[in-house]
Amino acid sequence: MNNIEKSPDQRPLSPHLQIYRPTISMIMSVMHRLTGLGLYFGVSFLIFWFIALILGPESYERFNAILSMQIVQVIFFIVTWAFFHHLFGGIRHFIWDLGLGFSLKSVDLLSYMTLVLSLLFTILIFLLT
Repeated sequence: MNNIEKSPDQRPLSPHLQIYRPTISMIMSVMHRLTGLGLYFGVSFLIFWFIALILGPESYERFNAILSMQIVQVIFFIVTWAFFHHLFGGIRHFIWDLGLGFSLKSVDLLSYMTLVLSLLFTILIFLLT
């Protein structure tokens, strides 16, 4: 028996993202992680809003002026979409935790529902405000 260890470059490589063909559930998994990260930083909007409320009417008016800027509204739209995408992605994972929805058809359906519902709820929020 050969006890000589192979160097790292001689070891077989396990499959990685460049080998697998992306599927909707794979993309949704990555998006769930990215939206979670985005929400981590997006919470700063909420914190600054609370600070503006605490500091009084003048600070609140300045904050509202910043929120009315076009680029800030685009960022706010993206953060709102990230919130709903992460929310519905979490519900999708909860359904799986219950042991439901593991057929390929169900996995794809839940993934597409996550996309559609997150967009619909984001648009609905912006239409109502």
